[in-house]
Amino acid sequence: MHLETHNYVNMRNKNSRLETLKILISSQELCSQEEVLQALGKEGFKLTQATLSRDLKQLKVAKAASMNGKYVYVLPNETMYKRVTSPRTAREMLLMTGFLSIHFTGNMGVIKTRPGYASSIAYNIDSSDAPQILGTIAGDDTIFIAIKEGIRNEEVIEILSTIIPDIKYPV
Repeated sequence: MHLETHNYVNMRNKNSRLETLKILISSQELCSQEEVLQALGKEGFKLTQATLSRDLKQLKVAKAASMNGKYVYVLPNETMYKRVTSPRTAREMLLMTGFLSIHFTGNMGVIKTRPGYASSIAYNIDSSDAPQILGTIAGDDTIFIAIKEGIRNEEVIEILSTIIPDIKYPV
């Protein structure tokens, strides 16, 4: 494997691991790094305690008292990850892209997502290096896409369908 390809694979694995970690922290009461490592292991991620510590720091994870008084890991902004009574597996949640809609005007597209999903989708769009898409700007639930002149909306949808499997247009 070329070093460049290896770094890309590692980056994708890290992004997937961080997304899984966010889902696990928000859907389970995890009190220790050991519990977090075990939960990640069940999702197919094997990592060291040192790597987990770096991931937790990068995600700005804190500990807070839960409803029953135990101290558990929490994300800095839990709007996207409200605890649910019948939690899905992290793998199921990763398959949900968060995409809601896309609309075009001129050489710009606006994608609406569920809260918290826009930046990761925009990151994936920018990482795809599609020459038809000049760049993105993302908020919490909205992405602006700058599209090269002369590119048809259908062509943009086709490109985005490799990144956002459940994309559909018109909505």
